[in-house]
Amino acid sequence: MAEEPGEITILLRKWGEGNTQVVDQLAPLVYDHLRKVAAGYLNRERSDATLQATGLVNELFIRLLRERKLDLENRVHFYVFAARTMRRILVDAARARIASKRGGDNTPIPLSPELAWVDPRQPEFLDLDRALDSLATDNALKAKIVELRIFLGCTADETGDLLGISKSTVDREMRYSLAWLYDRLQAGPAPA
Repeated sequence: MAEEPGEITILLRKWGEGNTQVVDQLAPLVYDHLRKVAAGYLNRERSDATLQATGLVNELFIRLLRERKLDLENRVHFYVFAARTMRRILVDAARARIASKRGGDNTPIPLSPELAWVDPRQPEFLDLDRALDSLATDNALKAKIVELRIFLGCTADETGDLLGISKSTVDREMRYSLAWLYDRLQAGPAPA
């Protein structure tokens, strides 16, 4: 028997049908989690960073509202889409900072399972973004796992539940993905 869709999924389906007014109902259901994710991203920012967690989530919602019809099947798709959109916002901000500095600090950033090295202030963040896009092209599941684990802060169990796979599969795919990203990033900057 199929599981009944949750409230988030129902609202996303209505949005997909063109009812953008459901955002008012959706926002309170997802805002706290998205703000925690945004805070996690920005905790690695300098203390003088202009973008704050609330601002990042608000920018996410502004971009979401630009979508007249949002084609997201369920909460998993929503959270993956939100993680990608937040990453794009941070990439845009990093590009703007780098362009204004005409270079920036190019200190190498080591790869670790916690990905504490993901710093939106560094040019390497743009390399990571391109590498993740390439990983998604090669294997969408592996890219989703990285996005859920790293950018949304989900545990391996939560990621497995969201994607309908076992924790051991999440752990195995995450190890592979980290090694793949490490190799890609060690090879040098990816073409823009």
